[in-house]
Amino acid sequence: MSDTLQNARILIVDDEAVNLKLLERMLGAQGYRNLVLVQDSLGVLDAYQQAPVDLILLDLNMPGLDGFMVMEQLRALGDPLLPPIVVLTAQTGREQLLRALHGGARDFLTKPFDRPELLVRVGNLLEVHRAHRMTHDQKRMLELMVRERTAELRDTRLQVVQRLGRAAEYRDNETGNHILRMSHSAVLLARRLGYDEGQCELLLHASPMHDIGKIGIPDRILLKPGKLTAQEWEIMKTHTTIGANILEGDDSELLRCAREIALSHHEKWDGSGYPHGLAGEAIPLSARIVALADVFDALTSERPYKKPWPVEEAVAYIREQSGSHFEPRIVEHFLASLPEILAIGARFAEPEVCEA
Repeated sequence: MSDTLQNARILIVDDEAVNLKLLERMLGAQGYRNLVLVQDSLGVLDAYQQAPVDLILLDLNMPGLDGFMVMEQLRALGDPLLPPIVVLTAQTGREQLLRALHGGARDFLTKPFDRPELLVRVGNLLEVHRAHRMTHDQKRMLELMVRERTAELRDTRLQVVQRLGRAAEYRDNETGNHILRMSHSAVLLARRLGYDEGQCELLLHASPMHDIGKIGIPDRILLKPGKLTAQEWEIMKTHTTIGANILEGDDSELLRCAREIALSHHEKWDGSGYPHGLAGEAIPLSARIVALADVFDALTSERPYKKPWPVEEAVAYIREQSGSHFEPRIVEHFLASLPEILAIGARFAEPEVCEA
């Protein structure tokens, strides 16, 4: 007998001490070393939960809790690896045996015990349970590996997306941490608006690509230090459609969301935005959320062409633009979430530049 079978934990439940001793002697002589004897059926659950059990030999007719009640208690634990149960009975009535099998028993032994039959049934059930345990452990390990790999791919995807966003930000002389502050602030607002965790994660991944279309804007316009002419401004506004074109053609939920944000995050609640002059709820909610988060961080951040606005002035501007630039409902959530948004700003603050 292998060490695994010899060390199998077998729970033997019988209210008759003589039966317990007999089973202990029979199984012990065969080499089974981990036998747990329970004479009081009220103590079965405690004994079961002390360590993993590989097999249960269970008497049916006992005072207190009979074998049927014990099986109900064990099933109620919801153990995905409930060990096989062999009922012990002096009765051979068909109805009782069928009830036991329906109750969860795998097999039955009739008293008085036949030693060869007992050992064969015990050995077979232990082998089957060991195979089930190995399959269960392998499945659990594979599930863990899949979860870890999925998390790794998700993290890698997020890093790639953020770097794509940073490519556009750096072309515009903006800093990479802007997209981190903006995307996390957008997620905070989205959660308050009822987004579930999956939708919030999607927004976190998609929103950094909101300005990816700036890659297609000529430097003479994108980097112009002064005010743009009317013609230059029309070209600048095309970064929304350029971004949408870059991101289109893929059916993934991530890029579909990123595309609608890139295309519509400059639309305004009152219809005065671009590129399509959408108004109200015709603007995708994701773009409405990103629009506010993007503007607030841009106002409070330093740029080569401007100093950061004080928080009080930026908040006043957001409040003033409620109903025109921004959806009033999102502004309300923004105002209620201001401490958390400022904490996000501190978390992803720009690194200090040491002057030589």
